[in-house]
Amino acid sequence: MTALDLSSPVAVVGTGTMGQGIAQVALVAGHPVRLHDAVPGRAREAAAAIGARLDRLVEKGRMTAADRDAARARLTPADGIADLADCALVVEAVLERLDVKQDLFRELEDIVADDCLLATNTSSLSVTAIGGALRHPGRFVGLHFFNPAPLLPLVEVVSGFATDVTSATRAYETARAWGKTPVACADTPGFIVNRIARPFYAEAFAVYEAQGADPATIDAVLRESGGFRMGAFELTDLIGQDVNESVTHSVWQSFFQDVRFTPSLAQRRLVESGRLGRKTGQGWYDYREGAERPEPHTAEPAEAPAYVVAEGDLGPAGELLAMIREAGVQVREEDEDNGTRLVLPSGGQLVLADGQTSVEFRDVVYFDLALDYRGATRIALSASQDTSPRTLAEATGLFQALGKKVSVIGDIPGMIVARAVARIIDLAYDAVAKGVATEEDIDTAMRLGVNYPLGPFEWSRRLGRGWAYALLDDLHLRDPSGRYAPSLALYRHAYATDKREGSTS
Repeated sequence: MTALDLSSPVAVVGTGTMGQGIAQVALVAGHPVRLHDAVPGRAREAAAAIGARLDRLVEKGRMTAADRDAARARLTPADGIADLADCALVVEAVLERLDVKQDLFRELEDIVADDCLLATNTSSLSVTAIGGALRHPGRFVGLHFFNPAPLLPLVEVVSGFATDVTSATRAYETARAWGKTPVACADTPGFIVNRIARPFYAEAFAVYEAQGADPATIDAVLRESGGFRMGAFELTDLIGQDVNESVTHSVWQSFFQDVRFTPSLAQRRLVESGRLGRKTGQGWYDYREGAERPEPHTAEPAEAPAYVVAEGDLGPAGELLAMIREAGVQVREEDEDNGTRLVLPSGGQLVLADGQTSVEFRDVVYFDLALDYRGATRIALSASQDTSPRTLAEATGLFQALGKKVSVIGDIPGMIVARAVARIIDLAYDAVAKGVATEEDIDTAMRLGVNYPLGPFEWSRRLGRGWAYALLDDLHLRDPSGRYAPSLALYRHAYATDKREGSTS
């Protein structure tokens, strides 16, 4: 099954931001495009807005004037839905209400030809439920574009329970012909991106709610240590707190209130107060004129230790040993079967976040996961009230000697980056095991859909296949609510690896 022929008309119903964006994508690809909206006059306004964007593309040298004029000639506002009768594809981008979408597609089914592909751009509703209103649901598919549709490459092609393989394949190939990067997924709450991305927000909010760190510090650690383009607080302010919380709540409800997807009470209070982010001038941060952006907590300068004793290879943080030597700090190595720590001159230990808490041990400082310890510009440290001030100072000075800013947070098991990444990896393995999507498509979706520095499976391979399971298992012991319980898929993955390597750890 191949993509739609460029001579085939494409219709977009709903002319808001997403509808206009999808229409522009199809138009620039070469299709005749019909725009329809239930509100009189909206389709013509949308056509004018798309024309203005095409003008800007010409001004920027991204489109020729001739191509713009040809595209404008192919764009037609449709006053009535009957004007869509000859379209080969109709994409819906109307209000996110099941009854509204079902009524629309019932009406469309009476108008378009039997071989017309019908698609929804829903981000939160069930594709199966929307298609269930149709006499012929086999031709119904989800085409979930990301905003802004003309710029972001990802399209989730969602097969409902009754979607024919030929319909899904045609939708997939059409999206690819439009210059997009499609990924195939089953109809599951949140599809790929909105399902697997939940821990990025949830764990940042959980650290804040536990008074482990303030939003500016958490965001700085996610960016400067984790390699994420934006932190969770600034990103949700950009998305809109109401929009982000609505998606979280929808996924949580759709999974029968699964504790792994529980919404944040702190975010709920923010929405209730009307502080929805940039669009209202206040969210987690204050965007009003004259407001100052809060700075992340950064530790004062401390003296680096003269030496450290390395017990083991530090696992995912192994590159730190070479960096410490390069900084002029002596590294004494000791072979330890279970050692993955640095011992400081104080006698205290410096350990990579593992899901345990500092207060459980005599004198331990935890440090957070970094995507790239050489490239990271900030490292978070975690200590308890019982941690020796000297040990914390030596740990701070050591990372400062490596050229890093240091943020000291509360005694939070799994810290910030480590717990978020571990949970993202877990949800990814669970999704593959349940037939939602392939590993490759999940990695592609998370890199392109939400700009993650690595896909979950790429991250898992880099960190070691048992790393996420071990961290979540320790977290689950300390919070037995089920939120951090590793999935059966992750357990099988880690256990099979251990057996193959002859380990029983």
